[in-house]
Amino acid sequence: MKNSILTVFAVAALMSCDKKETKSTDMGTDSSGTEMTNDTMMKTGDSASTVTNANAATLSDQDKKFADAAAMGGMMEVMMGDLAKANGTNASVKSLGEMMATDHGKANDELKSWAATAGYTLPTSLDAEKQKMVDDLKTKKGADFDKMYAAAMVTDHKKDIAEFKMQSSSGMDASLKGFASKTLPTLEHHLMESEKVKASLK
Repeated sequence: MKNSILTVFAVAALMSCDKKETKSTDMGTDSSGTEMTNDTMMKTGDSASTVTNANAATLSDQDKKFADAAAMGGMMEVMMGDLAKANGTNASVKSLGEMMATDHGKANDELKSWAATAGYTLPTSLDAEKQKMVDDLKTKKGADFDKMYAAAMVTDHKKDIAEFKMQSSSGMDASLKGFASKTLPTLEHHLMESEKVKASLK
């Protein structure tokens, strides 16, 4: 009888130990599962960062050249548009300047958003040629200012349209190609309006 009771206790004790071991094993699995999740999250974050950097590293020369030119061109259009709003004497010139500053400001923000996603650093200042155009415009007043501004917008937008068409057809980065294609109709509208203003000032 005593042996039977001892056997029952022994079996119960063994079962209890098995349960504890199972629980601790389960807990260990849960814990390692959590750690794996954390590791996975860290790896995912690292890979996201790597992908971002890889995007910038794999941009073609065409993509980089276009992005730089579009960034500087957009900045110049906003600067000159602001000058036209402030210094233009003709109502159509002021209106043109306001449209340029607004539209190119929006396009600049879209380009910056793309650059942030791609991990690409855009220029933050104008090159010598574009800075000279802004500086020269600042020296003009009255009708001379109006004529110079309108002429500059026609010339610059013809150049912009050619660059944006090239990017939309032969660029490698899909998002940048999309930006170029989306912006083209606006640039074509700008050119049409600039030509109208230029013609009206003769």
